[in-house]
Amino acid sequence: MKKVIWGIVITMLVIATGAFVLGKYVFPIEFTPNLPKPEVTEGQRGEQFGIDKNINESTIDNYLGRKDSVYRDMRMLVDPGNYEAIGGDSYISGIVNGFEVVPLPYLIPVTGLPEAVGETYTGETLFKKNEEGKYVANYKESLSIIEGLFPKDKNIFLMCGGGGYAGMAKNFLVSLGWDENKIYNVGGYWYYEGKNNVSLKHTDENGLDTYDFWRIAYHDINFANLSKAE
Repeated sequence: MKKVIWGIVITMLVIATGAFVLGKYVFPIEFTPNLPKPEVTEGQRGEQFGIDKNINESTIDNYLGRKDSVYRDMRMLVDPGNYEAIGGDSYISGIVNGFEVVPLPYLIPVTGLPEAVGETYTGETLFKKNEEGKYVANYKESLSIIEGLFPKDKNIFLMCGGGGYAGMAKNFLVSLGWDENKIYNVGGYWYYEGKNNVSLKHTDENGLDTYDFWRIAYHDINFANLSKAE
């Protein structure tokens, strides 16, 4: 009887050891470090745009590819605003690998841009501000679209050209009930010098610029397929 018991014990130890080795080498456990709490940086970048102190253009490479997070670039493919006037690019000339494009001007009306930029997109938006300054849906599907693009159970990393659209996006989401401690404005692509750059702009020998927008994970919003809110 004792031999039988010892045999069972040894068998269980062998199985447990094998499972550990298999898990270690074939199915490794991913240990995801804790994120620092969102903290607005000092100076104009923080006061005007709300760019994060710890996770920004200089450090975002350290936080890419997380399974508990989504990455959203808030620029339009081609913005009507004259961003060249402030040293930027009205086209998406490049993007940080892993970010998906969700154009902020399709979500809410854009305000507060530098005077030099002029007027940006003024067409249809998912939400508008009422007389009390609160966002209200223009379409029945507006909120469900936002919930799909910005999951509440994920950390959300926001980026744009200079940081403005990303800051507006965070303020918008927080006003709708999203947890501000899970949303990071990581700043502007124009200032990114990391190793995960995906360049989309090409200039030929005649000086003609072309853009590989097909390389972008782009979330289009077709307003023609939506139902107006009552």
